Amino acid sequence: MDAADLFLHGLAVAMQPSNLGYIVIGCLLGTVVGILPGLGPSAGMALLIPIVFGMDPASALMMIAAIYYGAMYGGSATSILLNTPGEASSVMTTLDGYQMARNGRAGAALAVSAIGSFIAGTVGIVLLTVLSRPLAQFALQFGPPEYFTLMVFSMLSAASLGGRTVARGLLSMLLGLVIATVGIDLQSGMPRFTGGFPQLLDGVDFILAAVGLFALSEVFVSLEDHFRNPAQLIGIKGRLWLTREEWRRSVGPIIRGTAIGFVKGVLPGGGATVSTMLSYSLERALSKDKAKFGTGMIEGVAGPEAANNSSAAGSMVPLLALGLPGSGATAVLLGAFVILGIQPGPLMINQHPEVFWGLVNSMYIGNVVLFVMNLPLIFVFVQLLRIPTGILFPLVIAIASIGVYAVNSSVFDLYIVFGFGLLGYAFRKLDIPTAPLVLALVLGGMMEQSFRQSMTISGGDLSIFVSSGLAILFLVLSGLALLAALVLPSLLKARGGRVFVEEAADV
Repeated sequence: MDAADLFLHGLAVAMQPSNLGYIVIGCLLGTVVGILPGLGPSAGMALLIPIVFGMDPASALMMIAAIYYGAMYGGSATSILLNTPGEASSVMTTLDGYQMARNGRAGAALAVSAIGSFIAGTVGIVLLTVLSRPLAQFALQFGPPEYFTLMVFSMLSAASLGGRTVARGLLSMLLGLVIATVGIDLQSGMPRFTGGFPQLLDGVDFILAAVGLFALSEVFVSLEDHFRNPAQLIGIKGRLWLTREEWRRSVGPIIRGTAIGFVKGVLPGGGATVSTMLSYSLERALSKDKAKFGTGMIEGVAGPEAANNSSAAGSMVPLLALGLPGSGATAVLLGAFVILGIQPGPLMINQHPEVFWGLVNSMYIGNVVLFVMNLPLIFVFVQLLRIPTGILFPLVIAIASIGVYAVNSSVFDLYIVFGFGLLGYAFRKLDIPTAPLVLALVLGGMMEQSFRQSMTISGGDLSIFVSSGLAILFLVLSGLALLAALVLPSLLKARGGRVFVEEAADV
Protein backbone atom coordinates (compact mmCIF):
# COMPACT_ATOMS: atom_id res chain seq x y z
CA MET A 1 0.00 0.00 0.00
CA ASP A 2 1.26 3.47 -0.85
CA ALA A 3 1.11 6.43 1.50
CA ALA A 4 -2.30 7.61 0.25
CA ASP A 5 -3.87 4.17 0.74
CA LEU A 6 -2.36 3.87 4.21
CA PHE A 7 -3.64 7.31 5.13
CA LEU A 8 -7.17 6.43 3.98
CA HIS A 9 -6.97 3.11 5.83
CA GLY A 10 -5.99 4.97 8.98
CA LEU A 11 -8.90 7.36 8.47
CA ALA A 12 -11.26 4.39 8.22
CA VAL A 13 -9.84 3.01 11.48
CA ALA A 14 -10.24 6.35 13.27
CA MET A 15 -13.78 6.79 11.92
CA GLN A 16 -15.03 3.52 13.39
CA PRO A 17 -17.91 4.34 15.81
CA SER A 18 -16.12 2.85 18.82
CA ASN A 19 -12.93 4.77 18.10
CA LEU A 20 -14.86 8.00 17.53
CA GLY A 21 -16.36 7.49 20.97
CA TYR A 22 -12.93 7.00 22.53
CA ILE A 23 -11.65 10.16 20.79
CA VAL A 24 -14.56 12.22 22.12
CA ILE A 25 -14.13 10.80 25.62
CA GLY A 26 -10.38 11.51 25.51
CA CYS A 27 -10.96 15.09 24.31
CA LEU A 28 -13.51 15.66 27.06
CA LEU A 29 -11.29 14.19 29.78
CA GLY A 30 -8.26 16.06 28.46
CA THR A 31 -10.10 19.38 28.49
CA VAL A 32 -11.26 18.74 32.06
CA VAL A 33 -7.69 17.79 33.07
CA GLY A 34 -6.39 20.98 31.46
CA ILE A 35 -8.97 23.15 33.20
CA LEU A 36 -8.57 21.70 36.68
CA PRO A 37 -5.82 23.51 38.61
CA GLY A 38 -3.07 21.20 39.74
CA LEU A 39 -3.33 18.80 36.83
CA GLY A 40 -1.81 18.74 33.35
CA PRO A 41 -1.42 16.40 30.36
CA SER A 42 1.30 14.32 32.01
CA ALA A 43 -0.67 13.84 35.22
CA GLY A 44 -3.93 13.21 33.35
CA MET A 45 -2.46 10.55 31.07
CA ALA A 46 -0.60 8.92 33.96
CA LEU A 47 -3.81 8.70 35.98
CA LEU A 48 -5.81 7.17 33.13
CA ILE A 49 -3.27 4.74 31.63
CA PRO A 50 -4.43 1.92 33.98
CA ILE A 51 -7.93 2.26 32.50
CA VAL A 52 -6.81 1.24 29.00
CA PHE A 53 -5.48 -2.19 29.99
CA GLY A 54 -7.21 -4.82 27.89
CA MET A 55 -8.36 -2.35 25.23
CA ASP A 56 -7.41 -2.59 21.56
CA PRO A 57 -4.03 -0.80 21.24
CA ALA A 58 -5.20 1.55 18.47
CA SER A 59 -8.31 2.60 20.44
CA ALA A 60 -6.36 2.98 23.68
CA LEU A 61 -3.68 5.16 22.09
CA MET A 62 -6.28 7.32 20.35
CA MET A 63 -7.95 8.04 23.68
CA ILE A 64 -4.69 8.72 25.53
CA ALA A 65 -3.43 10.99 22.73
CA ALA A 66 -6.77 12.84 22.80
CA ILE A 67 -6.25 13.41 26.51
CA TYR A 68 -2.81 14.85 25.70
CA TYR A 69 -3.81 17.48 23.18
CA GLY A 70 -7.17 18.03 24.91
CA ALA A 71 -5.28 19.07 28.03
CA MET A 72 -3.18 21.46 25.94
CA TYR A 73 -6.46 23.04 24.77
CA GLY A 74 -8.03 23.23 28.20
CA GLY A 75 -5.03 24.61 30.08
CA SER A 76 -5.77 28.16 28.96
CA ALA A 77 -8.98 28.45 31.00
CA THR A 78 -7.36 28.47 34.44
CA SER A 79 -4.59 30.77 33.20
CA ILE A 80 -7.11 33.32 31.91
CA LEU A 81 -9.80 33.06 34.59
CA LEU A 82 -7.77 32.23 37.71
CA ASN A 83 -4.27 33.44 36.88
CA THR A 84 -3.31 29.89 37.77
CA PRO A 85 -1.48 27.95 35.03
CA GLY A 86 -2.21 24.24 35.28
CA GLU A 87 1.22 23.52 33.81
CA ALA A 88 4.42 25.30 32.86
CA SER A 89 3.43 25.77 29.21
CA SER A 90 0.42 27.89 30.26
CA VAL A 91 2.47 30.38 32.29
CA MET A 92 2.88 32.86 29.44
CA THR A 93 -0.89 32.93 28.84
CA THR A 94 -1.46 34.26 32.35
CA LEU A 95 0.55 37.43 31.69
CA ASP A 96 -2.00 39.00 29.35
CA GLY A 97 -4.90 36.53 29.48
CA TYR A 98 -5.66 37.21 33.14
CA GLN A 99 -5.42 40.95 32.57
CA MET A 100 -7.86 40.64 29.66
CA ALA A 101 -10.24 38.86 32.03
CA ARG A 102 -9.88 41.64 34.59
CA ASN A 103 -10.63 44.11 31.81
CA GLY A 104 -13.86 42.27 30.98
CA ARG A 105 -12.47 40.54 27.86
CA ALA A 106 -12.24 37.00 29.22
CA GLY A 107 -14.58 35.84 26.45
CA ALA A 108 -12.28 37.22 23.76
CA ALA A 109 -9.23 35.70 25.44
CA LEU A 110 -10.86 32.27 25.64
CA ALA A 111 -12.07 32.57 22.04
CA VAL A 112 -8.67 33.49 20.58
CA SER A 113 -7.16 30.68 22.64
CA ALA A 114 -9.54 28.15 21.08
CA ILE A 115 -9.14 29.55 17.56
CA GLY A 116 -5.36 29.75 17.77
CA SER A 117 -5.18 26.24 19.23
CA PHE A 118 -7.34 24.86 16.41
CA ILE A 119 -5.35 26.52 13.62
CA ALA A 120 -1.98 25.63 15.13
CA GLY A 121 -3.04 22.08 15.95
CA THR A 122 -4.33 21.47 12.41
CA VAL A 123 -1.17 22.81 10.77
CA GLY A 124 0.97 20.81 13.18
CA ILE A 125 -0.89 17.57 12.41
CA VAL A 126 -0.49 18.16 8.65
CA LEU A 127 3.25 18.59 9.14
CA LEU A 128 3.30 15.49 11.36
CA THR A 129 1.64 13.51 8.55
CA VAL A 130 4.14 14.76 5.98
CA LEU A 131 7.33 14.41 8.03
CA SER A 132 6.86 11.22 10.05
CA ARG A 133 7.30 8.70 7.23
CA PRO A 134 10.47 10.25 5.68
CA LEU A 135 11.99 10.65 9.13
CA ALA A 136 11.17 7.04 10.01
CA GLN A 137 12.78 5.83 6.77
CA PHE A 138 15.84 7.89 7.60
CA ALA A 139 15.93 6.34 11.06
CA LEU A 140 16.21 2.86 9.54
CA GLN A 141 19.85 3.72 8.87
CA PHE A 142 20.49 3.84 12.63
CA GLY A 143 22.54 1.17 14.36
CA PRO A 144 23.28 0.78 18.09
CA PRO A 145 25.92 3.60 18.14
CA GLU A 146 23.56 6.02 16.41
CA TYR A 147 20.69 5.15 18.73
CA PHE A 148 22.90 5.56 21.80
CA THR A 149 24.17 8.99 20.74
CA LEU A 150 20.63 10.06 19.75
CA MET A 151 19.35 9.14 23.22
CA VAL A 152 22.25 11.01 24.79
CA PHE A 153 21.29 14.06 22.76
CA SER A 154 17.62 13.74 23.72
CA MET A 155 18.29 13.45 27.44
CA LEU A 156 21.01 16.11 27.57
CA SER A 157 18.76 18.52 25.69
CA ALA A 158 15.96 17.96 28.19
CA ALA A 159 18.35 18.19 31.12
CA SER A 160 20.04 21.36 29.88
CA LEU A 161 16.76 23.19 29.24
CA GLY A 162 15.10 22.40 32.57
CA GLY A 163 15.31 24.19 35.89
CA ARG A 164 17.27 27.30 36.76
CA THR A 165 20.65 25.66 36.17
CA VAL A 166 22.09 22.89 34.04
CA ALA A 167 23.23 21.09 37.18
CA ARG A 168 19.63 20.62 38.34
CA GLY A 169 18.63 19.11 35.02
CA LEU A 170 21.64 16.78 34.98
CA LEU A 171 20.93 15.70 38.55
CA SER A 172 17.37 14.78 37.57
CA MET A 173 18.59 12.89 34.50
CA LEU A 174 21.25 10.94 36.42
CA LEU A 175 18.74 9.99 39.11
CA GLY A 176 16.42 8.69 36.39
CA LEU A 177 19.22 6.60 34.91
CA VAL A 178 19.99 5.16 38.35
CA ILE A 179 16.33 4.18 38.87
CA ALA A 180 16.26 2.64 35.37
CA THR A 181 19.01 0.17 36.40
CA VAL A 182 16.83 -1.38 39.13
CA GLY A 183 15.71 -4.93 38.30
CA ILE A 184 17.10 -7.92 36.40
CA ASP A 185 20.21 -7.30 34.30
CA LEU A 186 19.28 -8.51 30.81
CA GLN A 187 22.86 -9.53 30.06
CA SER A 188 23.69 -11.56 33.16
CA GLY A 189 20.24 -12.35 34.50
CA MET A 190 21.26 -11.13 37.97
CA PRO A 191 19.14 -8.74 40.08
CA ARG A 192 20.49 -5.21 40.50
CA PHE A 193 19.74 -2.65 43.22
CA THR A 194 16.49 -4.30 44.32
CA GLY A 195 17.23 -4.02 48.05
CA GLY A 196 15.97 -7.56 48.51
CA PHE A 197 12.41 -6.68 47.44
CA PRO A 198 11.09 -9.23 44.93
CA GLN A 199 8.58 -6.64 43.69
CA LEU A 200 11.48 -4.72 42.13
CA LEU A 201 12.87 -7.62 40.08
CA ASP A 202 11.00 -6.31 37.02
CA GLY A 203 12.26 -2.80 37.68
CA VAL A 204 10.34 0.29 38.71
CA ASP A 205 7.07 0.35 36.82
CA PHE A 206 6.80 3.46 34.69
CA ILE A 207 3.16 4.01 35.68
CA LEU A 208 4.11 4.23 39.35
CA ALA A 209 6.77 6.85 38.69
CA ALA A 210 4.55 8.87 36.34
CA VAL A 211 1.55 8.97 38.67
CA GLY A 212 3.71 9.92 41.64
CA LEU A 213 5.94 12.49 39.94
CA PHE A 214 3.17 14.21 38.03
CA ALA A 215 -0.24 13.63 39.60
CA LEU A 216 0.54 13.43 43.32
CA SER A 217 3.30 16.06 43.30
CA GLU A 218 0.93 18.46 41.50
CA VAL A 219 -1.69 17.87 44.17
CA PHE A 220 0.79 18.48 47.01
CA VAL A 221 2.09 21.70 45.46
CA SER A 222 -1.39 22.97 44.54
CA LEU A 223 -2.71 22.31 48.03
CA GLU A 224 0.14 24.30 49.51
CA ASP A 225 -0.45 27.18 47.07
CA HIS A 226 -4.18 27.13 47.80
CA PHE A 227 -3.73 27.41 51.55
CA ARG A 228 -1.26 30.27 51.10
CA ASN A 229 -3.17 32.25 48.48
CA PRO A 230 -6.65 31.00 47.52
CA ALA A 231 -7.52 31.87 43.90
CA GLN A 232 -10.54 34.00 43.07
CA LEU A 233 -12.69 33.16 40.04
CA ILE A 234 -13.31 36.01 37.60
CA GLY A 235 -16.57 35.91 35.67
CA ILE A 236 -16.76 36.18 31.89
CA LYS A 237 -18.11 39.55 30.82
CA GLY A 238 -19.03 41.08 27.50
CA ARG A 239 -19.28 39.34 24.13
CA LEU A 240 -17.65 35.96 23.70
CA TRP A 241 -16.35 36.49 20.18
CA LEU A 242 -13.48 38.68 19.00
CA THR A 243 -13.90 42.12 17.56
CA ARG A 244 -12.61 42.71 14.02
CA GLU A 245 -9.62 44.64 15.41
CA GLU A 246 -8.75 41.90 17.90
CA TRP A 247 -8.89 39.28 15.14
CA ARG A 248 -6.63 41.39 12.90
CA ARG A 249 -4.06 41.67 15.66
CA SER A 250 -4.22 37.92 16.37
CA VAL A 251 -3.56 36.52 12.88
CA GLY A 252 0.18 37.25 12.80
CA PRO A 253 0.91 35.92 16.30
CA ILE A 254 -1.03 32.72 15.54
CA ILE A 255 1.00 32.09 12.37
CA ARG A 256 4.33 32.84 14.05
CA GLY A 257 3.41 30.86 17.18
CA THR A 258 2.45 27.86 15.05
CA ALA A 259 5.84 27.83 13.33
CA ILE A 260 7.80 28.31 16.56
CA GLY A 261 5.82 25.68 18.44
CA PHE A 262 6.14 22.95 15.82
CA VAL A 263 9.88 23.40 15.32
CA LYS A 264 10.52 23.47 19.08
CA GLY A 265 8.21 20.50 19.59
CA VAL A 266 10.26 18.39 17.18
CA LEU A 267 13.46 19.22 19.08
CA PRO A 268 13.95 17.35 22.37
CA GLY A 269 13.85 19.32 25.61
CA GLY A 270 11.66 22.17 26.75
CA GLY A 271 8.84 21.49 24.31
CA ALA A 272 5.73 23.61 24.76
CA THR A 273 7.11 25.60 27.69
CA VAL A 274 10.09 26.96 25.75
CA SER A 275 8.01 27.53 22.60
CA THR A 276 5.44 29.66 24.46
CA MET A 277 8.22 31.74 25.98
CA LEU A 278 9.84 32.23 22.58
CA SER A 279 6.50 33.17 21.01
CA TYR A 280 5.66 35.71 23.72
CA SER A 281 9.14 37.25 23.56
CA LEU A 282 8.90 37.51 19.76
CA GLU A 283 5.48 39.20 19.84
CA ARG A 284 6.69 41.67 22.44
CA ALA A 285 9.80 42.40 20.38
CA LEU A 286 7.74 42.99 17.22
CA SER A 287 5.09 45.13 18.89
CA LYS A 288 5.11 48.90 18.77
CA ASP A 289 3.52 48.93 22.23
CA LYS A 290 6.00 46.84 24.20
CA ALA A 291 5.11 48.57 27.45
CA LYS A 292 1.48 47.41 27.17
CA PHE A 293 2.39 43.72 27.29
CA GLY A 294 1.26 42.37 30.62
CA THR A 295 -1.77 44.71 30.69
CA GLY A 296 -4.10 42.69 28.45
CA MET A 297 -2.61 42.51 24.93
CA ILE A 298 -4.38 39.87 22.85
CA GLU A 299 -1.13 39.14 20.98
CA GLY A 300 0.25 37.85 24.29
CA VAL A 301 -2.50 35.21 24.33
CA ALA A 302 -2.77 34.29 20.64
CA GLY A 303 0.93 33.60 20.04
CA PRO A 304 1.72 31.43 23.09
CA GLU A 305 -1.52 29.45 22.77
CA ALA A 306 -0.77 28.65 19.12
CA ALA A 307 2.79 27.69 20.03
CA ASN A 308 1.51 25.52 22.86
CA ASN A 309 -0.70 23.38 20.62
CA SER A 310 1.52 23.16 17.55
CA SER A 311 4.29 22.02 19.89
CA ALA A 312 2.08 19.10 20.95
CA ALA A 313 1.84 17.96 17.31
CA GLY A 314 5.55 18.59 16.75
CA SER A 315 6.52 16.48 19.75
CA MET A 316 4.71 13.52 18.19
CA VAL A 317 7.15 13.48 15.24
CA PRO A 318 10.24 12.18 17.13
CA LEU A 319 8.02 9.98 19.30
CA LEU A 320 6.35 8.17 16.39
CA ALA A 321 9.27 8.25 13.93
CA LEU A 322 12.20 7.62 16.29
CA GLY A 323 10.60 6.31 19.47
CA LEU A 324 12.09 9.21 21.45
CA PRO A 325 9.97 11.45 23.68
CA GLY A 326 10.95 15.10 23.88
CA SER A 327 8.99 16.05 27.00
CA GLY A 328 7.44 14.65 30.14
CA ALA A 329 4.02 14.29 28.47
CA THR A 330 5.36 12.38 25.47
CA ALA A 331 7.41 10.24 27.86
CA VAL A 332 4.15 9.23 29.53
CA LEU A 333 2.69 8.53 26.08
CA LEU A 334 5.75 6.41 25.22
CA GLY A 335 5.12 4.42 28.39
CA ALA A 336 1.56 3.79 27.22
CA PHE A 337 2.87 2.52 23.86
CA VAL A 338 5.24 0.09 25.58
CA ILE A 339 2.61 -1.13 28.03
CA LEU A 340 0.26 -1.86 25.11
CA GLY A 341 2.97 -3.90 23.37
CA ILE A 342 3.86 -1.43 20.61
CA GLN A 343 7.32 0.10 20.22
CA PRO A 344 7.12 3.47 18.45
CA GLY A 345 9.93 4.13 16.01
CA PRO A 346 10.98 3.53 12.41
CA LEU A 347 9.52 0.00 12.28
CA MET A 348 6.13 0.98 13.69
CA ILE A 349 4.80 2.36 10.39
CA ASN A 350 5.40 -0.99 8.67
CA GLN A 351 4.63 -3.34 11.58
CA HIS A 352 1.55 -1.52 12.91
CA PRO A 353 0.26 0.71 10.09
CA GLU A 354 -3.31 0.65 11.41
CA VAL A 355 -2.10 1.99 14.77
CA PHE A 356 0.19 4.66 13.29
CA TRP A 357 -2.15 6.01 10.63
CA GLY A 358 -5.20 5.55 12.83
CA LEU A 359 -3.54 7.62 15.56
CA VAL A 360 -2.51 10.38 13.12
CA ASN A 361 -6.01 10.59 11.64
CA SER A 362 -7.58 10.55 15.10
CA MET A 363 -5.65 13.75 15.83
CA TYR A 364 -7.37 15.48 12.89
CA ILE A 365 -10.74 14.37 14.20
CA GLY A 366 -9.87 15.24 17.79
CA ASN A 367 -8.77 18.73 16.81
CA VAL A 368 -12.19 19.40 15.24
CA VAL A 369 -13.96 17.87 18.25
CA LEU A 370 -12.01 20.11 20.63
CA PHE A 371 -12.75 23.25 18.65
CA VAL A 372 -16.47 22.48 18.53
CA MET A 373 -16.45 21.51 22.21
CA ASN A 374 -14.40 24.31 23.72
CA LEU A 375 -16.28 27.39 22.57
CA PRO A 376 -19.87 26.48 23.55
CA LEU A 377 -18.97 24.41 26.63
CA ILE A 378 -16.38 26.72 28.17
CA PHE A 379 -18.98 28.06 30.65
CA VAL A 380 -19.72 24.50 31.76
CA PHE A 381 -16.09 23.59 32.23
CA VAL A 382 -15.46 26.75 34.26
CA GLN A 383 -17.94 25.48 36.85
CA LEU A 384 -15.48 22.69 37.66
CA LEU A 385 -13.29 25.36 39.21
CA ARG A 386 -15.94 25.81 41.87
CA ILE A 387 -15.35 22.32 43.28
CA PRO A 388 -13.99 22.87 46.81
CA THR A 389 -10.30 22.13 47.14
CA GLY A 390 -11.05 19.87 50.10
CA ILE A 391 -13.00 17.60 47.74
CA LEU A 392 -11.07 17.99 44.49
CA PHE A 393 -7.55 17.05 45.54
CA PRO A 394 -8.44 14.12 47.83
CA LEU A 395 -10.52 12.85 44.90
CA VAL A 396 -7.46 12.98 42.64
CA ILE A 397 -5.41 11.08 45.24
CA ALA A 398 -8.15 8.46 45.58
CA ILE A 399 -8.38 7.97 41.80
CA ALA A 400 -4.60 7.65 41.54
CA SER A 401 -4.45 5.11 44.37
CA ILE A 402 -7.29 2.98 43.00
CA GLY A 403 -5.84 3.01 39.48
CA VAL A 404 -2.36 2.03 40.64
CA TYR A 405 -3.59 -0.70 42.99
CA ALA A 406 -5.82 -2.15 40.28
CA VAL A 407 -2.83 -2.88 38.01
CA ASN A 408 -1.06 -5.45 40.21
CA SER A 409 -3.22 -5.49 43.37
CA SER A 410 -0.08 -4.57 45.29
CA VAL A 411 0.15 -2.33 48.34
CA PHE A 412 3.90 -2.09 47.68
CA ASP A 413 3.06 -0.20 44.47
CA LEU A 414 1.19 2.39 46.52
CA TYR A 415 4.28 2.95 48.68
CA ILE A 416 6.35 3.52 45.54
CA VAL A 417 3.79 5.95 44.09
CA PHE A 418 3.66 8.07 47.24
CA GLY A 419 7.45 7.94 47.44
CA PHE A 420 7.66 9.35 43.92
CA GLY A 421 4.99 11.88 44.86
CA LEU A 422 7.15 13.18 47.71
CA LEU A 423 10.19 13.15 45.42
CA GLY A 424 8.27 15.16 42.82
CA TYR A 425 7.16 17.63 45.51
CA ALA A 426 10.76 18.06 46.66
CA PHE A 427 11.84 18.58 43.03
CA ARG A 428 9.22 21.32 42.63
CA LYS A 429 10.31 23.11 45.79
CA LEU A 430 13.99 22.91 44.77
CA ASP A 431 13.21 23.85 41.15
CA ILE A 432 14.59 20.57 39.83
CA PRO A 433 12.81 19.53 36.60
CA THR A 434 11.06 16.16 36.57
CA ALA A 435 11.05 15.73 32.77
CA PRO A 436 14.74 14.64 32.56
CA LEU A 437 14.12 12.01 35.24
CA VAL A 438 11.09 10.63 33.39
CA LEU A 439 12.93 10.61 30.05
CA ALA A 440 15.91 8.84 31.60
CA LEU A 441 13.63 6.29 33.27
CA VAL A 442 11.91 5.52 29.95
CA LEU A 443 15.02 5.55 27.78
CA GLY A 444 17.53 4.21 30.30
CA GLY A 445 17.03 0.54 29.46
CA MET A 446 17.18 1.09 25.69
CA MET A 447 20.18 3.36 26.10
CA GLU A 448 22.03 0.74 28.15
CA GLN A 449 21.25 -1.96 25.59
CA SER A 450 22.44 0.22 22.70
CA PHE A 451 25.68 0.96 24.57
CA ARG A 452 26.32 -2.70 25.35
CA GLN A 453 25.53 -3.77 21.77
CA SER A 454 27.93 -1.14 20.49
CA MET A 455 30.64 -2.36 22.83
CA THR A 456 30.06 -5.94 21.73
CA ILE A 457 30.30 -4.98 18.05
CA SER A 458 33.51 -2.97 18.54
CA GLY A 459 35.14 -5.29 21.06
CA GLY A 460 35.08 -2.59 23.75
CA ASP A 461 36.45 0.20 21.53
CA LEU A 462 34.72 3.52 22.36
CA SER A 463 35.74 4.94 19.01
CA ILE A 464 32.66 3.26 17.54
CA PHE A 465 30.67 6.26 18.75
CA VAL A 466 32.59 8.52 16.36
CA SER A 467 32.73 6.02 13.48
CA SER A 468 29.71 7.38 11.59
CA GLY A 469 28.58 10.84 10.56
CA LEU A 470 25.23 10.51 12.36
CA ALA A 471 26.83 9.50 15.66
CA ILE A 472 29.27 12.41 15.44
CA LEU A 473 26.40 14.77 14.59
CA PHE A 474 24.41 13.77 17.66
CA LEU A 475 27.45 14.07 19.92
CA VAL A 476 28.15 17.56 18.55
CA LEU A 477 24.51 18.53 19.05
CA SER A 478 24.68 17.22 22.62
CA GLY A 479 27.69 19.43 23.30
CA LEU A 480 25.98 22.43 21.71
CA ALA A 481 22.87 21.86 23.83
CA LEU A 482 24.94 21.95 27.01
CA LEU A 483 26.95 24.93 25.80
CA ALA A 484 23.80 26.85 24.89
CA ALA A 485 22.31 26.13 28.30
CA LEU A 486 25.43 27.49 29.98
CA VAL A 487 25.82 30.59 27.79
CA LEU A 488 22.25 31.67 26.97
CA PRO A 489 21.16 32.49 30.56
CA SER A 490 24.07 34.92 30.92
CA LEU A 491 23.25 36.54 27.57
CA LEU A 492 19.56 36.82 28.41
CA LYS A 493 20.36 38.23 31.83
CA ALA A 494 22.63 40.85 30.30
CA ARG A 495 20.03 41.62 27.64
CA GLY A 496 17.30 41.87 30.27
CA GLY A 497 19.41 44.30 32.26
CA ARG A 498 19.90 46.53 29.22
CA VAL A 499 16.18 46.44 28.42
CA PHE A 500 15.35 47.38 32.01
CA VAL A 501 17.77 50.32 31.89
CA GLU A 502 16.36 51.50 28.55
CA GLU A 503 12.74 51.27 29.76
CA ALA A 504 13.62 53.04 33.00
CA ALA A 505 15.24 55.82 30.99
CA ASP A 506 12.12 56.13 28.85
CA VAL A 507 9.98 56.49 31.96
